[in-house]
Amino acid sequence: MSYHARDGANSNAAIVAQVDSRDFGSDHPLAGMRFQADLERAAYELGGGGFAAPAQRMCDFLAGSGLSGFGAVSPSYRPVVANKAIAACLPEAVTAALRAGIRQFASRLKGFDMGDAVLTAVESRTSAPVRILRDAGGQATRLKGLYPAGEGAGYAGGIVSAAVDGLRAAERIMALYCPPN
Repeated sequence: MSYHARDGANSNAAIVAQVDSRDFGSDHPLAGMRFQADLERAAYELGGGGFAAPAQRMCDFLAGSGLSGFGAVSPSYRPVVANKAIAACLPEAVTAALRAGIRQFASRLKGFDMGDAVLTAVESRTSAPVRILRDAGGQATRLKGLYPAGEGAGYAGGIVSAAVDGLRAAERIMALYCPPN
């Protein structure tokens, strides 16, 4: 969450779909970065270039239907949005996961799936697209003594999960060098 410019007319939130190496189409170490670049390129092209972001109403996205223009909520993304079906720039598995997640969230939080809400694509980063491989003991597979942890190492997607991963790494190191009596 950012405290910057919190005075906009609309809320600013992200809806996330999990992807992993099976979605990348390759096991190359940089396949995640390529996948991310492909998503960003597809959104750029769908928006028509010029950094117009594809955007559409929630009701149209959930229905998988045509575009009906914007309703009571005006898009606030800068520089500009293009009224486009955002599923066109996303893999089908991601689109399906987003639709399912929105519906699930809306079953618990009334109004989360408000029909006039505006979805803007694509936010492609929640954690590092590269993962430093580690063994069962938490050490880097290619450099013993290094304990890759947290978001930058590709094992967390936010502050809390990065902290927990760091704690687990610390526990493994302590167990190695400070065994219990």
